Amino acid sequence: MTLSEYVESIKENSIAVVGIGVSNLPLIELLLKHGCNVTACDMRTREQMGGEAERLEKLGARLRLGPDYLEGLTEQIIFRTPGLMPFDPHLEAARERGSVITSEMEVFLSLCPCKVIAVTGSDGKTTTSTIIAELLKAAGYTVHLGGNIGHPLLCEIPEIEPDHIAVLELSSFQLHSMVCRPDVAVVTNVSPNHLDKHKDYQDYIDAKREILEHQTADCRLILNLDDAQSDYYASASPAHKAWFSDKNPVSEGSMLRGGILWRVSGGAERPVLRADEIRLPGEHNVLNYLAAFTAVEGLVDDSVCAAVARSFAGVEHRLETVRVVDGVTFINDSIGTSPTRTIAGLHAMRVKPIVIAGGYDKHIPFDGLGDELNLHAKKLFLTGDTAPLIYEAVIKSRFYGENKLEITVLEDFRETVLRAAAAAEKGDVVLLSPACAAFDHFKNFAERGSFFKSIVMTLEEKTKEHHEDI
Repeated sequence: MTLSEYVESIKENSIAVVGIGVSNLPLIELLLKHGCNVTACDMRTREQMGGEAERLEKLGARLRLGPDYLEGLTEQIIFRTPGLMPFDPHLEAARERGSVITSEMEVFLSLCPCKVIAVTGSDGKTTTSTIIAELLKAAGYTVHLGGNIGHPLLCEIPEIEPDHIAVLELSSFQLHSMVCRPDVAVVTNVSPNHLDKHKDYQDYIDAKREILEHQTADCRLILNLDDAQSDYYASASPAHKAWFSDKNPVSEGSMLRGGILWRVSGGAERPVLRADEIRLPGEHNVLNYLAAFTAVEGLVDDSVCAAVARSFAGVEHRLETVRVVDGVTFINDSIGTSPTRTIAGLHAMRVKPIVIAGGYDKHIPFDGLGDELNLHAKKLFLTGDTAPLIYEAVIKSRFYGENKLEITVLEDFRETVLRAAAAAEKGDVVLLSPACAAFDHFKNFAERGSFFKSIVMTLEEKTKEHHEDI
């Protein structure tokens, strides 16, 4: 079925699109263009939406805005935003009344005419998805990268050919209760995350499992050999299994041994490149490459894999070097939205960094982060809703008494960045890696990272000021 045929098939139904955001706005415009009966729902008020509300109404949409935007969901088809979980009482009531609950991503996967490689996990899924896309593009494929990475693909289906490849980053929010069958499914790792949204940790684990739940024997499933949930996932899929590990040998997949990344297929081991040749810093990026190499087995040659690993500089907001000022390096790791991501960032640093952390509370414990900050941070600047929680985790750590890590707690994000910069000396690294989502003060991690970068770009070099005074 083509995209136009799908839209025509639902044209006679009443349709609600919940969430007027990045993924759903193109969907709303598509449905309205085809004359569908669309109600667009959003928690923002008309005033908060600004001109966007009037524009959508001129296109033919009815709007249901403000705190009661979920009341009266009686439409026959409801497209939910990823952040609204399927077990929300309003959605459950609508489902009981006969409404079909779906999403932009679920429809894309049902209509996509080409091979799909889908990636999920608690950490590393954005970088791994991007690396996979870079490997495929370097090998000559036409690639469509989208999903949770911030680029909706549904409206691009008419331009996607059968010999193209779609690479999707899928979050637990997108996967929860979704029917999908990617040709290649990758699970990077699983650790507690988004517990403010999920019923419990098991619900989060099972949401990730949806990426493989409907696979068949002709599909491939790529799993982390050393992750606690991998056996649980492997048992749920009849797909061909391949593994990646930076600690243990694998019989099929990719592994790190003797400082070298190897690919293993059909019992044959092939060296690809040394780990210290990978341009992206950090041990976690070795794992990301191992996962990506395994995902593109049979599609991308070893030489291409090595060339990309040596040249690819990374993704914005992911251990991104912003600027060096007076010998101080400022690094934007705003994607560090969980303790495990921030811990990985700490381990990737060449010196103990001055860390800026804190943000929206996802109800994830910070105990392990408290230990790691004591061991690997030079100074700590905290801001945001979780600042008191991280502070408590640090001072309660068994390592706190040894170093007495200097901690500064501030309310304003800009002041926090400026104070951290002022505390730095030549040779230091100032690392923004919040260990939390950004929703307390920003729309998302990207807006937070961009704001951090804008502040850093205003810093004046003392050396330059001295020369001007002379």
